Amino acid sequence: MLVQKIFDKKNVLVTGGAGFIGSHLCDELIKANKVICVDNFTSGNERNIDHLLSNPDFIFIRHDMTEPLDLLALPELERFKIKFQGIQEIYNLACPMSPVDFMANRLANLLANSTAVFQVLEMARQYQAKLLHFSSSVVYGSREQHNGSKVSENELGIIDQLSDRACYDEGKRFAETMVNTYRQFHGINAKIIRLFRIYGPRLPINQGHMIPDFIINALDNKDLVINGDEKFSSSLCYVSDAVDGVIKLMQSDLPGPVNIGSEMDINITDVAKKIIEKTGSQSKISYNDSLLFMSKLNLPNTRLAREQLGWMPVASLDHGLDKTIEDLRSSKAIKHLPTDW
Repeated sequence: MLVQKIFDKKNVLVTGGAGFIGSHLCDELIKANKVICVDNFTSGNERNIDHLLSNPDFIFIRHDMTEPLDLLALPELERFKIKFQGIQEIYNLACPMSPVDFMANRLANLLANSTAVFQVLEMARQYQAKLLHFSSSVVYGSREQHNGSKVSENELGIIDQLSDRACYDEGKRFAETMVNTYRQFHGINAKIIRLFRIYGPRLPINQGHMIPDFIINALDNKDLVINGDEKFSSSLCYVSDAVDGVIKLMQSDLPGPVNIGSEMDINITDVAKKIIEKTGSQSKISYNDSLLFMSKLNLPNTRLAREQLGWMPVASLDHGLDKTIEDLRSSKAIKHLPTDW
């Protein structure tokens, strides 16, 4: 509280801040804080934060978090007075996210979930900052292990540590272990959030994330390709609801882990049909083999978030799809979007 009495705004660090969720988080944090956004653009994109670059309370640093980051050595951060004020909050989202390029990014995933987490934890210890680490529903293993039941935070899953996707799945579990060990050993105020499947504007196209690819193809009257069969279903939580859960957890005394996501199991074929209807498209729906990284994930039990944080998702699927369609339609170069959009 002393910092807030001396300085008018907190210094907040967001790693992976130019990514899909990270950029939306920066949008919210900048309303009341000074935000240092760090990203190496492995899966993030400068377009996601272009609108923030002119804000004097926002600064972007291109950096790979697997390497140490000395904030005091950066002259561009002098106006943030880090030497005197330090850093009050850290949000760690740094991790490549591309189902299509997953195999190529396996080493980057491994390092993001180990070396980069270590660097972030060391910064939290150095500045005695509150840390919120972003984990994932993949730590629960496959949906079949839980017989399709909603998973609570105290449930365990089985993960094949030698599988092709273990660098992400097992990596997320190891990262949680690192955070928890630092909390116990160094006494840092570290929290863990487990996000389920999130969608919305700025989710990259042509990367296997389904919703944006469906919309782009519908606008071009191309087939909407589902990587799975007619029964493929998923939890879908709109990004603004996810960010609301993030903020609520950071402001609470709860250490986590806390599940954030939608408890509804939504058939993806029905989602594709909605998008065709909303865009007035002539597209058809087709099916393809499942992607390694686009598996049928568990559904969350969000009781802890509801009861302890007062959180629940409020955006309907129709609202979320409308906003995402509007965002992609509004792009001036809709037919020439690069694959990393």
